[in-house]
Amino acid sequence: MREALTKLIKVKTIVTLILTVVFAYLCCVGKVEAKEFVTVFTVIIAFYFGTQHEKENKTNGADE
Repeated sequence: MREALTKLIKVKTIVTLILTVVFAYLCCVGKVEAKEFVTVFTVIIAFYFGTQHEKENKTNGADE
């Protein structure tokens, strides 16, 4: 549980969550079109999970 909390607090995770919340709010109040939200959200999530995947690959490669 502690390890999961530590990972959650990392800056990249915080930035990803904040951007998601901000764009969702802007979409709800009509400042951003839903189509634009999906595009931005996809880029944010792809970047986040791409960097997480790359980090895991580097960690697994260092163990071998």
